[in-house]
Amino acid sequence: MKKMIIPAYLIVSVSLGLSSCSNTSSNTEQNKTEADAHQGHDHSAHANSSNSTAPQAPANTPSNLAQGDPIAQIPAFTFYKVKSGISFTNTDIPKGKKTAFILFDPGCSHCRTEAAALGKNYDRIKGVNIYFVSMNDPALMASFLETFAKELVDKPNVEVLYDRNQEFIQKFHVPTQFPANYVYDKDNKLQAHWDGDKNINEIVAAYTK
Repeated sequence: MKKMIIPAYLIVSVSLGLSSCSNTSSNTEQNKTEADAHQGHDHSAHANSSNSTAPQAPANTPSNLAQGDPIAQIPAFTFYKVKSGISFTNTDIPKGKKTAFILFDPGCSHCRTEAAALGKNYDRIKGVNIYFVSMNDPALMASFLETFAKELVDKPNVEVLYDRNQEFIQKFHVPTQFPANYVYDKDNKLQAHWDGDKNINEIVAAYTK
């Protein structure tokens, strides 16, 4: 089977459309429980935040571009560790733990806020695999944790990954805004997902319950 490739114009469109935070919060949880209470939060006080939402993908989007609900089970992927450049695949995820992927933009104020809050609550999430994933230039990602979440630097369960080939939006999901969180259980099955910012206690609960 040939791998379908997203046209360059679409990659640029999606990347630029998600390059900053949006003030429209969208949440989807696998068990379809209550909506995020933080959805109506006024983001106007946050710096570096944009009021624009991501553009809809064009009608001729390739069939392998993840639309609608996120993928139900962690797919095969190859990302790259920002610090070392070494490849990191789905087979490298430590087994027997829950896994959280955070699709982020290093310039997004809400992404910075979430990272900082996770750092301050590290003791509560140290048993979870946590992966910050971005399609941005690795040079912009390299100091993200050192600047905004020093408590997460060099932690064995935390990694910042470069999505060089835009695999996340092809295989996992196309979110509406950053940060987008995807929580998978110990069997690599999707347990919860939400786009945009969320109260840290709700995030920790989703990561650990």
